[in-house]
Amino acid sequence: MVEPLDPGLYIVATPIGNLGDVSARAVAVLGGVAAVACEDTRVTGKLLHHLGFKQKLIRYDDHASEATRDHLLGIAASSPLALVSDAGTPLISDPGYQLVVAARALGIAVTSIPGPSAAIVALTLAGLPSDRFLFAGFLPSKDKARREVLTELAAIKATLVFYETAPRLAASLAAIDEELPGRAVAVARELTKKFEECRNGSPADLIAHYATHPPKGEIVLLIGPPGEVQVDAADAEAMLIAALATLKPSQAAAEVARQTGVDRKVLYARAMELK
Repeated sequence: MVEPLDPGLYIVATPIGNLGDVSARAVAVLGGVAAVACEDTRVTGKLLHHLGFKQKLIRYDDHASEATRDHLLGIAASSPLALVSDAGTPLISDPGYQLVVAARALGIAVTSIPGPSAAIVALTLAGLPSDRFLFAGFLPSKDKARREVLTELAAIKATLVFYETAPRLAASLAAIDEELPGRAVAVARELTKKFEECRNGSPADLIAHYATHPPKGEIVLLIGPPGEVQVDAADAEAMLIAALATLKPSQAAAEVARQTGVDRKVLYARAMELK
């Protein structure tokens, strides 16, 4: 006999594609809660139907009102309430952060039921360094903002992991090719599903492939860490002087840092001296 759940908020990871990945603990929790907060009641309804459950579904996404959040907190204060996203682990580029913050502030118990995450699945498949990685959510949809994010993260010595959509993949790969030249890249898509794919290559190679094989499904985009670039002080300064001919000191420092791996703050201080 399954023991009843205590009141509180239960964060439940759900399958990202293959329903066989739902854990026994997730099934037990979903079957024992009073209600389920979810992004899309149709998506979660299919999962609950597959599991044989008929729990009450309450829509909760990034556009949910404070009234909806307060209603959910009221349920969690006296009954077990599950929070799920359409797929994967809630809060990881999915709604839930504000709900968890509010629940903790009110002293409501919060329990996380671990399970699938597309970012982690992709990282294990890609063959890129996994000892250090940075998950940075979705790249911006606008080209200028996208490039700014890539420049900001360029010097981080870790594999970069992003979520991406199929229509924006080519533009993101082109930005990576220009902002992070020479980096190894992997595109993972349809993870855990029948047509799962993880393709590695240069951004140019991947752009060419997907131009003739239009991608479908949800995508995880991974970028390998920068190599160990050996640049002596004289070379770095020469590059900085050249950059200052056309760029502001902050821009020149950022550009040379991206190319060499030299600390941007050090380069900026020297750029100000040179100006």
